[in-house]
Amino acid sequence: MNSKVLIVEDDANLLETLKYNLRKEGYDVSTAADGEQALEVARREKPDLIVLDIMLPKLNGFEVCRILRREMTIPIIMLTAKADETDKIVGLEIGADDYMTKPFSIRELLARIRAMLRRSKMAEPAVIGASVSLKIGALEIDTARHRSSLSGAPLELTPKEFDLLVFLATNKGLVFNREQLLEKVWGYDFAGDTRTVDVHIRWLRQKIEADPAHPTVLVTVRGTGYKLEG
Repeated sequence: MNSKVLIVEDDANLLETLKYNLRKEGYDVSTAADGEQALEVARREKPDLIVLDIMLPKLNGFEVCRILRREMTIPIIMLTAKADETDKIVGLEIGADDYMTKPFSIRELLARIRAMLRRSKMAEPAVIGASVSLKIGALEIDTARHRSSLSGAPLELTPKEFDLLVFLATNKGLVFNREQLLEKVWGYDFAGDTRTVDVHIRWLRQKIEADPAHPTVLVTVRGTGYKLEG
């Protein structure tokens, strides 16, 4: 069965270009041209992945992403016409898995879509790793139920934050650089934007560290990468 991709884009020419290229790759493609339509199609079609523009009529991409994240955990790639770092950080903070800045390479977008869908399928029913239950200090992770807690209090993690936490917990004490995390957690076997990793690390620290400015659990190994301490 072909994977279903929803493209949400109000630029008619770009929408047609994306639809043509994704269908040529064998995807079952649905489209929406505004935020309200995006919610309607997503709820009806239950796509496997969403490509979501930020600048949309009626509801912008941030609002659409925020609403969808309360309802489903499918991968979301946000598109932005701005090189503004704030837009990217906000998109990742509210639950987008990655972003691309216009203009972008169709080939790279297709590669990211393939990687995310492959990672998503590998993560079912347990997310990244064979263990069902992981415990590191006050952290508890139930991969099968996609739940995590800190000192008994539930953690509200985005899907990619959860994937990142599970991967690092499964490989406790091992150091991974940004490129390795893009490959292992995002599924990218090509050079991606490593700032995506840094933003997810930063937001994950906000949720699991007593003092995010001085992390003791998710630590930086200077000049090398990141690791989860046990």
